[in-house]
Amino acid sequence: MLKKDLPRIATFVLLITFVAGAVLAVEGDELPAVDGDFKTAILIDARSGLPLAGKAPDQRHQPASMLKMMTELIILERIAEGDMALTDTIKVSARASRMGGSQVYLKHNEVFSVEELLSALAIHSANDAAVALAEHTAGSVEAFVDLMNYRARDLGMTSSEFHSVHGLPAGRGQGADMTTARDMAILGRALLEFPEALVWSSTKTAPFRDGKFTLYNPNKLVGEYRGLDGLKTGYHGQAGYCVTATAVQKGVRLMSVVMGCPTDRGRATETTRLLSYGFNLYIQQPLIEEAGSPAEGLVSVSGGKSGEVGVVYATTLAVSVPRDRVEAIEWRQELEEVAEAPVAQGEKLGVAVATLDGYELGRVDLLAAETVEKGNWWHRLFRQ
Repeated sequence: MLKKDLPRIATFVLLITFVAGAVLAVEGDELPAVDGDFKTAILIDARSGLPLAGKAPDQRHQPASMLKMMTELIILERIAEGDMALTDTIKVSARASRMGGSQVYLKHNEVFSVEELLSALAIHSANDAAVALAEHTAGSVEAFVDLMNYRARDLGMTSSEFHSVHGLPAGRGQGADMTTARDMAILGRALLEFPEALVWSSTKTAPFRDGKFTLYNPNKLVGEYRGLDGLKTGYHGQAGYCVTATAVQKGVRLMSVVMGCPTDRGRATETTRLLSYGFNLYIQQPLIEEAGSPAEGLVSVSGGKSGEVGVVYATTLAVSVPRDRVEAIEWRQELEEVAEAPVAQGEKLGVAVATLDGYELGRVDLLAAETVEKGNWWHRLFRQ
């Protein structure tokens, strides 16, 4: 249980102390450094977004087909908003039917559902499916690319610049798609908001076109690395082998991005190294051991028989944190300044939030410890 020797104020910070040795050296404000057979990389806690390690994570690089995560994200967001449905049908355009590279060989005027083409995009990395979906969503590929860049800015992907919906090398007169490992991690976290994205990215094979064609997932780590269920590979000659990968072990979800690996095998090897490092780094740190235990701070009550009320934690709370960073956890309680009577026992009066380097690790509601009934005219006169 948390210590209770802090001053009773509405908002405060508690530093939890823990002694542990650092795993990797940090130079200045940089991430703990990792090296490997890649140009750039990053490892993050997928839940909080907390960066754990990296190598030149803000160095711009071509993402190849990892870019399709943005194509998928925009379409899933449109579906969630009710602008589209998985059952909507799409007639394949001549442009989509001419797409090369990884494809499902769509034919001009063939008709598929949005769900069928999304699965082809997410599982098989089909370029022709990406074009068909983009045209259906925005009216043209060019308009959809504008949506991709708008959404990237909204997400804070400040180093990304998209010119295609599929990530193929730039054609004549076209700019190259550019991004960073950090931006791909931001995009990957946004895509995790949609459970179906993980269903597709964790599928090794699936039937397409009524079973006449089989979709194959190019991510060789699916089914091979414990807990890995996504997220998107990429490759072409200029980009090298890339992958945004995510896995869950012991309740912790991590995400890694490696870009510019020289071989497919190297991409898999470096990803498993990064993820394994991260999982070995983590521990579960209990912050609140008992639901209903008293928290610090009092809330003033206006017009009540009592002028203030204490608060308790609604639930237990344990957070996943790198074992060498437990001492840096910050614990903040935010309470209402004044509550109007009557106040019911169990009424929410605030929240307690655990953060690390500004990234939220977990939170728990703060509830009224007891009932405060509305006072009579005398109470209301002196407790406004």
